[in-house]
Amino acid sequence: MTVASMRSMAVVGLTLVASLQPWALTAQTAAPQQVPAPADAQAQYDRNAARQGAKGFTLSVNADIVLTNVVVRDKKSGLPVTGLKASDFTIIEDKTPQKIVSFDYQNVDQAAQLAEKSTVVGKASVADLLEKNFAADPKALHDHRLIVLFFDLSSMQDEDIDRAVDAATDYVNKQMAPADLVALVSMSTGLTMDQDFTSDKAALLRGIKRYNGDDETGFANGGTGSTDGTGDDATAFAADDSEYNSLNTDRELLAIQAISKSLEHVDQRKSMLYFSGGLTRQGVENQASLRAATNEAAKANMAIYAVDTRGLQALPPGGAGNSGSVRGTSAYSGSSMTAQLASNYSSQETLDTLARDTGGKAFFDDNDFAPAFQQIQHDTEAYYILGFHSTNKARDGGYRHLTVKVNRPDVKLEFRPGYYAPADFQHQKTEDREMALTEQMRSDLPATDVALYLQALYFRQNETLFYVPVSLVIPGSQIPFTTVKDMSKASIDVMGRVQNAQGVTVGNVRDTVKLSLDASQHVERKNIQYGTAFTLAPGRYHLKFVVRENQTGAMGSFETDLQVPDIKKLPIKTSSIVLASQRVPDTSKNSGSNLLVRDGLNWVPNVAHVFRQDQHLYLLYEVYDPARAKDAPAPAPTPGIVRRDAGPVHVLTSIEFLSGGVKVYETPLVTADVVNVPTRGAVAFQFDVPLAPLKPGTYICQVNVIDDAGGSFTFPRMAVRIQPAAAAAQAAASPAPAPTAH
Repeated sequence: MTVASMRSMAVVGLTLVASLQPWALTAQTAAPQQVPAPADAQAQYDRNAARQGAKGFTLSVNADIVLTNVVVRDKKSGLPVTGLKASDFTIIEDKTPQKIVSFDYQNVDQAAQLAEKSTVVGKASVADLLEKNFAADPKALHDHRLIVLFFDLSSMQDEDIDRAVDAATDYVNKQMAPADLVALVSMSTGLTMDQDFTSDKAALLRGIKRYNGDDETGFANGGTGSTDGTGDDATAFAADDSEYNSLNTDRELLAIQAISKSLEHVDQRKSMLYFSGGLTRQGVENQASLRAATNEAAKANMAIYAVDTRGLQALPPGGAGNSGSVRGTSAYSGSSMTAQLASNYSSQETLDTLARDTGGKAFFDDNDFAPAFQQIQHDTEAYYILGFHSTNKARDGGYRHLTVKVNRPDVKLEFRPGYYAPADFQHQKTEDREMALTEQMRSDLPATDVALYLQALYFRQNETLFYVPVSLVIPGSQIPFTTVKDMSKASIDVMGRVQNAQGVTVGNVRDTVKLSLDASQHVERKNIQYGTAFTLAPGRYHLKFVVRENQTGAMGSFETDLQVPDIKKLPIKTSSIVLASQRVPDTSKNSGSNLLVRDGLNWVPNVAHVFRQDQHLYLLYEVYDPARAKDAPAPAPTPGIVRRDAGPVHVLTSIEFLSGGVKVYETPLVTADVVNVPTRGAVAFQFDVPLAPLKPGTYICQVNVIDDAGGSFTFPRMAVRIQPAAAAAQAAASPAPAPTAH
């Protein structure tokens, strides 16, 4: 056994450390640690490999059907053409004919009267649609129109909302047909379903009147950062709000995606009338959100009819009457008018894309919104639903163009021009992968495809902050490595966050780690360990980490609560106890950030507390502000160092192992007479315990700490598993009994 004290601080070498505070984030990136797996894990791996080699087969069936609506009208009269059969249609996907496997015809003139009790459930949340509660029998919806009126209050001004409310009121009073089932959805600070699908006009009018436009939500688009051609409103500069506009657009597109997903289980065509004050798309994140929204709408068989509630706008060169005068010379050169037209077009382009890609239509520059309702009724009065299995089995997420033909020359067809194919992980775009990782972080449902284990420790940095190292462990068998020139290669994505007791995020981690190891090391039989760290104040926190391996896209998550103690109230103040089987040289160029680096060695915590007899058990812990020995002189000041030691101390400590309540081993007692980390007021202890004297089995490791001068003590305990030495474990590997839990 050896005892050493820490005399200097070094930064992390082989693990990643992110120092997180509520106001800042810094990160230092390096390679993860490779930690040997326990012997029983190796035996389990051998048994799994043997099972895979046994004779057998796995049957996997995956069937995707593509549905598209086709409206067939007579070229001369414009009336719907009825009586067609599946054999009359031809569907072509990217120049390849497809076989029609499902066929249906919907006609609102044949709609049966629905009992209102079987349609309305009286609840008011979007989750009701997900639970399939809006209709007792989905077959009863045959030949009905399903219309969602979506009021995007977050993008509209008061006068825009009033126009939308008036138009919706006129539709309900004058245009709504018996076959129409209408739902009301709105979004301001959140997405809510204000009225379930119903044909009750009185209920719809009550819901519509609540959108009176009196309350602005503050999410309208701002300026986009040009000082020349912006209103002079006495501010020092024109702030660039493009980042906020981008986030706002993402919110709206995600809302459309959520509504579409809630209606997937209904076969009939759905129509969404989207009242918006315009959407300005910024950045690649919005491209992913837009593609996800249109794809989800296509999967739900829902067409979007977008209405720009700003109506017919006057764009004078000097700016509208509700804005300040324009700066610079742009009003005289024409650039101001060009900028206004470009901005207006940009805000309408996303709405037009939503409509066109889903088979709907967009309505711009008109103060009369009645044609939008008429268009929905016109497009859904009679239509055919064709379904086919695509012959293109590639799951590349690419856009597939659709062409529909009918064996009659005197008709015109209306149909969706295409759809996005499903994508496996290897073919997903970067922004789609990032969105999937973020969605898993937000999800309450854990991911379990990749096993993930986590341990969090704490060390005091000063009176108010603690250094909290976090270790993640992934079994190597969970990561599909590829062999390239005798090297096993893989990559993993890591995302993590820390939230305080109020649910506010105070720390984030996002990293991609590339693994490249010698194939002869059999990494699949070992563990991959990743480290990061946070700087936190005392309190209660919730940690969540998501890990994804980038070969198949499988993910795993781990959530836990963390209590950073307020040690000021404790009679003896100690840190967490680090148990490690490895101490590796620190190669990081930074300094002073990682408290797991002592004397140039980086301590790799053993998360499982499983060791072998041929290993050493290293222990690291600290005692803070020990009592000063009586009649001891004050320490001499050190230039340039803020000392927190109070003079000579008397701290006693030892390590003992218990088996069945009986002490089987104890290290010699160690005495500390000085505070050896004066900048943090800490007495640091490091132990090196050879495990050869201990027999294989489970032990209780007890750390004895006594502050003799202060008359206080503590005896923390933890379980430790000792496995046979590596050579003995290999000799006993064949044949192995069934595994048991310990």
